[in-house]
Order: sequence, then C-alpha cells, then structure tokens
Amino acid sequence: MKNKKDKINAASEPQKLKGISRRGIRVILAGAALAALGFFILTKTDPAGQNWASKLSPFLILGGYAVVGAGILLPEKKAAETQ
Repeated sequence: MKNKKDKINAASEPQKLKGISRRGIRVILAGAALAALGFFILTKTDPAGQNWASKLSPFLILGGYAVVGAGILLPEKKAAETQ
C-alpha cells in the first residue's frame, strides 16, 4: 500500500515547467529593437522602392523576427560547475 501511495503522490506533483531564460529575454529584446529599427528605416523609403532604405528594411525586419524566435528557444547558459 505504501508504494502505491508514493506513486500517486509523485504523479500528482506538478512538473517543473521551463520558461524563457534571462539570456533569451535579452535576445528577444534585441530582436524587437532590430525589427523596430527596420520599421523606422521603412519610413525613409521612396515611393518607387529604389533607395537604400527600401532594400535594407525588409532584411532588418525579418532578421529581427528571426532573432526573437531564436531568443524563445535559447536555453539558460550553464555555469561552470567544475573549476
């Protein structure tokens, strides 16, 4: 009986969920800033879309989104346990 009770208690304990790491949050903020910069540069484009801003802004915006995605998946940095 005791083993059955221990199994039930172990199963009912909530599993530890991992969230976004601190390093991941920093990367996400950098990606958001990069995307915001891309949108700001997008305001400098000409109507024909032939200047430098028209060519650069899509790369900044999409790159910012990619950095945000990478920040979500980034694990916590392991501390050096052995010295």
